Amino acid sequence: MIYFVEIFIFRRSSDLFTGIVEMTGTVKSLSRAGAGGTVKIEPAGKLELKIGGSVAVDGVCLTVANCDGRAFTADISEETTLRTTFPRMRTGQKVNIERPVSAGGRLDGHIVQGHIDCIGRVKSIIKKANYADIAVEFPAEFSRWTVEKGSIAIDGVSLTIARKSARSVTVAIIPETLTRTTLALKKPGDEVNIEFDIIGKYVENFARLK
Repeated sequence: MIYFVEIFIFRRSSDLFTGIVEMTGTVKSLSRAGAGGTVKIEPAGKLELKIGGSVAVDGVCLTVANCDGRAFTADISEETTLRTTFPRMRTGQKVNIERPVSAGGRLDGHIVQGHIDCIGRVKSIIKKANYADIAVEFPAEFSRWTVEKGSIAIDGVSLTIARKSARSVTVAIIPETLTRTTLALKKPGDEVNIEFDIIGKYVENFARLK
């Protein structure tokens, strides 16, 4: 059943991500306009983008409004403002960046849409010899979409749930992920964008229809 759900998602979605962050970027400027606004981000390396194309920033799917070869600009909608950490974003902040993958491309992480479900908060960070355990808490209503050894995207990073409770999950972050993403910069109390596994949502919906 999971196989057919994955095919269904690929056929229904024009832009998908995998949660494998390509590089980080730096917020160069922010402007507010009503309930939304505009953000300008400079990637840490060369990144081919096109105007009108999609890009995930800290797990949020945005549309490129302008790009000059060094930085790109994207508009922030009211929905993004309400559901994500973007209202607390600041100039100089580091963010995770990923471009979408084509339906025929390799899926190294898991299916990530770039549609944030809720804002979570870092509960604790335990650094060990070669990895770190990070516990993130969130509203209890979303716990039904989490399973041990299942997938979750935190600030756009595809991670495996090591342990779960009614209001939180714990994920183990390997050195490669700590080096490539902004997760190494997190501290207890920090807010993060959370997207739960879309497959679990579809399975839940199909079960309701029976």
